[in-house]
This record gives sequence, structure tokens and C-alpha cells, in this order.
Amino acid sequence: MGRGRQKAKQTKVARKLKYFSPETDYDALQKELAAARGEDDSPYGEIPPATDDDDWDDYR
Repeated sequence: MGRGRQKAKQTKVARKLKYFSPETDYDALQKELAAARGEDDSPYGEIPPATDDDDWDDYR
């Protein structure tokens, strides 16, 4: 199999990806952007940060 067939396959896949346009889920996009700004609509509230206390330090 030569390079021409491989390149043709890659071109076909690239063209398919370039012109593929799925339906945009604007609700999911809004949630993602809100999370990036720090707004949290999580039902669990804010999760506290982990502490540095480690009980396994004695076993090293």
C-alpha cells in the first residue's frame, strides 16, 4: 500500500472533522463557563480543601 492511499484516507477524515458541526448544548456551555468563573451550583455546596495532616507519615 502506497503513501497515496494513506494520505487520501487522512484527507477524508480531516475534511469530515472540519465540516462536522454537532448541535450545540447551550445549557452545558453555560454551566461550564459559570464553573470557570467560580460560580458553583453544586447541590453539595463548597468542598473544604484537604488538610496536610497525614497519619501515614510515621510509617516511612
